[in-house]
Amino acid sequence: MFADLIKRLTGETDTQPSDVDPRVAFPALLVRVARADGEYAEVERDMIRGITQHWIGGSPFEAAEVLRQAEELEAGASDTVRFTRAIKDSTALEQRRGVIGEIWRVVLADGRRDEEEDALMRLIANLLGVNDRDSNMARKAVEDER
Repeated sequence: MFADLIKRLTGETDTQPSDVDPRVAFPALLVRVARADGEYAEVERDMIRGITQHWIGGSPFEAAEVLRQAEELEAGASDTVRFTRAIKDSTALEQRRGVIGEIWRVVLADGRRDEEEDALMRLIANLLGVNDRDSNMARKAVEDER
C-alpha cells in the first residue's frame, strides 16, 4: 500500500527499465541529496567525487567527467525515480544497502542534517527497496566513523 502511494506521488506508473546509465545515476542521486538543503558545499562535492571514482572504478579524471554528467542530469531531472530505478535495476539488495550508506556520507558531510535531506533519504531508501532499519543502521555506522 505504501509503495503504491509512493508510486503515485513520484509519478512512477510504469515498470520500464530506467533510461539512465547506472554509472551516472548514482552520482546524480548523490548530487540531488547534497542539493536538497539548498547548498552544494565543496566538502559534499569532494565526497561525491571520491564515491563516484570508487563506484565507476575509474581514474580521478573519469570520475570528474561522470560527476559533471551527473550534475547536468540531476539539474534537468524532474524526479528521483529515474535515478533509483537505474540503481535498483543494476544492483543487488546488499549493494543497494551500501549505496544508502554512501548517500548518508554525503548527507552528513557538512556536519548537519536537514528535514529536506531526511525526507529525501526516506524516499530514496524506499525506492531502492532498503527498509528504514537498514537505512538507520547505515546512518549510525557513518556517524560512528566521524
